[in-house]
Amino acid sequence: MARTRGKDALGPAKRGQRRYKIVHVFTEGRVTEPQYIEIVRGKPAETGVEVRIANSSAPGSQRKPITLVEAAARLLREETRAAKKANLDEKLWPEVWCLFDRDEHQQIPAALRLADEAGVEVAFSHPCFELWRLLHHKPVHGTFGGVCGEAVRQLPFDGSPEKLKHMRPDELPEGSFAQAKKWAQKINAQHPEHRPKDQRDPYTDVYVFVEKGLRITAY
Repeated sequence: MARTRGKDALGPAKRGQRRYKIVHVFTEGRVTEPQYIEIVRGKPAETGVEVRIANSSAPGSQRKPITLVEAAARLLREETRAAKKANLDEKLWPEVWCLFDRDEHQQIPAALRLADEAGVEVAFSHPCFELWRLLHHKPVHGTFGGVCGEAVRQLPFDGSPEKLKHMRPDELPEGSFAQAKKWAQKINAQHPEHRPKDQRDPYTDVYVFVEKGLRITAY
């Protein structure tokens, strides 16, 4: 399904096997984002990376953006020390990403600032990840007023909000990534550069995570 890049970034062979770069991902959502990643990611042999959901068993109380970034920063420090100790090629040092939304969370600016200082990558959406899902099917005009429920309501699927958290492979038609990215870049460009991300409605840069984190260029 996915078109990939980065095969030449594979590490040296060890006991007849290739070494892959590890990409750890902390997700705010327990269902939607992990399912999305599972649907679109390629195999390590195709992408050069092995993707691991770092907080798959974490309760909701540990999924606030600032908490995610704090945990991600700790993991990045630990993994980087281990990589150095193992004399791992720097190209194979681990990456750590956080995927979270504006929603009604507090401390978003602090979370973004901490991530930048710690070297943790962030994919951010305003008002929520459902904006990125929606852009696979239609352009978005105007704002959502910070209300995620409005983005959910516009998804072209039937079901309760709880049911709509679950993603299906057919929700991402072939070729839809390029169109979603184009529409996302268009709405993002409407905001002046000086405006903080948490004040940009709508906004999403999940496509950067797909290309840079998952090493996927199309699906």
